Amino acid sequence: MNEKVMEAPAAVQAGPSAAFRETLRTYPTIYHLRECARRRLPGFAFDAGDGGVGADKGIARNWNALDAVELLPRYGVAKGLPPTGVELFGQRYGAPIGIAPMGSPGIVWPDADALLAKAAQRARVPYTLSTVSGMSIEEAAKHAPDVFWLQLYRFPRNEHAIGFDLTRRAAAVGAKALVMTLDVPVRTTRTREVLSGISSPFRFTPKMIMQALGCPSYCAAFLRNGIPRFANFTKYAGDNVGLNDMSKFIQGESGGAFTWEDVARYRDIWRGPLIIKGVMHPEDAERAIALGCEGLHVSNHGGRQIEGLPATIDALPGVVAAANGRAKILFDSGVRSGLDVVRAMALGADFVLAGKAFLWGLGAMGERGPDHTIELFIDEMRATLGQIGVRDFLAARKVPIRHNSAFRIA
Repeated sequence: MNEKVMEAPAAVQAGPSAAFRETLRTYPTIYHLRECARRRLPGFAFDAGDGGVGADKGIARNWNALDAVELLPRYGVAKGLPPTGVELFGQRYGAPIGIAPMGSPGIVWPDADALLAKAAQRARVPYTLSTVSGMSIEEAAKHAPDVFWLQLYRFPRNEHAIGFDLTRRAAAVGAKALVMTLDVPVRTTRTREVLSGISSPFRFTPKMIMQALGCPSYCAAFLRNGIPRFANFTKYAGDNVGLNDMSKFIQGESGGAFTWEDVARYRDIWRGPLIIKGVMHPEDAERAIALGCEGLHVSNHGGRQIEGLPATIDALPGVVAAANGRAKILFDSGVRSGLDVVRAMALGADFVLAGKAFLWGLGAMGERGPDHTIELFIDEMRATLGQIGVRDFLAARKVPIRHNSAFRIA
């Protein structure tokens, strides 16, 4: 694995670019990106990126819990522009915000995978490729050579032959981290996707075609890039396998969440940083650390798997306490602003990832959206740090915090 320490781009540390300041007049927050994406995208595409499971109450719980976290400022202390660069797993990143793994983002915006990877590389922030994305591991490494992470689902057939090979492929192209996902043990129904007609494999219905025809920019992007395909599996299923047969192949090969025995086996073959995604319980944090995992990714899958889980921010303090500095703590689910990033880091997270925010950026601005979204996060992080009177993210942990909804295990 490549262990070089990567410096954050000078442009990131210097402050907002002129182009960003101009675009800020139209899209001053990520909320504005979301509302524009709602208007600009076909209905099915917006629902694919915006919705969750059930009545979206899990999404609402994540948002409401983050909004309830209060930071008590101290004034007359910090001066100047706070830096945003951070070190994680021996790498220097431009900011403690990364792009979370998202399956089939190409439904929301054609060629989303490549656009997200390129933007992450420009800003020097992590890009996490989903196993079931429309871009291969090798392509991702070309677009984001310094910031590429791979997210892995479980493929237990034939003694994990596919999963182990995906892992070897990631190592061969220099992936900076492997993210093993525990929080998808079973398939669930995402209500808005069902109502919109989205299926696996993806195919257009007459209703969806009519919606797309009303969105010229989406149609143009689709004509350039086509229907998203499961690029990582052509090696195993065959180059000429159609979408329907490919979907059946993946469903036949995959299944369940990783067991701790599985994690131990992957730990043996993966020499880089190993992150376990979906950690919500302190005892799971202990198990992961005991197996040698360097990262604990606190996540409830963004409210896209089950509505009844605690908000991720409410589970975060328990995992931080259990880890006690023995592993890096990553956080996602409900992150919509730089303020949310600082909230999570003040409560002990070392790094934060977001998913929906970047899809809203794509929906609102097309290929320019991911860059603007990253700059929004960074600009708001700096403003938040300055406003609460601290010089950097580590100092934010010393700020008095009111977090009444934190989940406590008796």
